[in-house]
Amino acid sequence: MDKIRKEALQVTKEIVVKFIETQRVSPASLGEVVPSIYRVVLESIATDGARDGQPPVNPAVTPGTERE
Repeated sequence: MDKIRKEALQVTKEIVVKFIETQRVSPASLGEVVPSIYRVVLESIATDGARDGQPPVNPAVTPGTERE
């Protein structure tokens, strides 16, 4: 897992924890919520990185489907 995807996963985890703490997300719905939040975070990083001249990131990969 490259550095960008690892950071995106960490940010996703923090967001999901906050959503659970504020009762916006239940633990039962994590299977639906985590991949969509991860995708948005990774797309945001990719878009911002492209503006900064960084190489593009493939946001189509969701947690659990990528290989190290």
